[in-house]
Amino acid sequence: MIRVANAPCSWGVLEFGGDARPAAYNVVLDEIHETGYEGTELGDWGFMPTDPAALRKELSKRSLAMVGAFVPVALANAATHGAGEETAVRTAALMRHAGAADAVIVLSDDNAAVVAREQNAGRIRPEHELSDREWDTFAAGADRIARAVAERAGLRTVFHPHCGGYVETPREIDALMRRTDPDRLGLVLDTGHIVFGGGDPVSVFNAHRDRVWHVHFKDCDSAVAASSHARKLGYLAAVREQLFCELGAGVVDFKAVTDVLREARYDGWIVVEQDVFPGYGSPKDSAKKSRAYLRNLGL
Repeated sequence: MIRVANAPCSWGVLEFGGDARPAAYNVVLDEIHETGYEGTELGDWGFMPTDPAALRKELSKRSLAMVGAFVPVALANAATHGAGEETAVRTAALMRHAGAADAVIVLSDDNAAVVAREQNAGRIRPEHELSDREWDTFAAGADRIARAVAERAGLRTVFHPHCGGYVETPREIDALMRRTDPDRLGLVLDTGHIVFGGGDPVSVFNAHRDRVWHVHFKDCDSAVAASSHARKLGYLAAVREQLFCELGAGVVDFKAVTDVLREARYDGWIVVEQDVFPGYGSPKDSAKKSRAYLRNLGL
């Protein structure tokens, strides 16, 4: 059975630093519940309570499930792997001890940390890609972290292809999947990042359907995308111009994606994400509109 969640990034809780402060966690959880969602992701470490009992209490009183947590690690640098493992295990243990035994670690590159990748997001060329040696390092780190999360915390790990970091394009997704353990590391199908990165979510799903263990529904505003490409904006600048919009307002064919998920009998979570910077838009209203859009698709 497919269930639908929303995530704190839709309220401006992003992994990227900035001066503006997002809404408090209790407001975000209240509004996720009030707009008809069944679950949430954790957000940045410390945004929600880091005591398992307290986190469990906050989720329970709103009837929300904890479905995943984003963990960025600069995997192309082997020196980061040890600290990345500890962060991922700590995060997984928090979710598991809070009662989220089926939650996933959403592993990603440390996005926006490499200038060439951030500045060329959506326009990645072969010269921006990892070398074979760097790929080996990257994949080894992802496998190491996924193995540690499973063995030390009992949760699964999925990798999140993400614009602004390594592993953005379909070609890069294919490269990482070839090099990693299919029993340990799954894949996040993030519709918005795939589209902005030049791919088709249905094609990516069909290429890796056995490894899609987690899904993010994110829409992409074609006018903002085209403008950012024409002006050669970086990823963060495109997000500031509201690259990601309410579901149904952009170019992602969510019906087609939903159809292939159903055909494959996908029974995990779909997490709605509308990445915005703090203070942008009306997150609760946008969440409500996106939920209504999904109901029209039978979700």
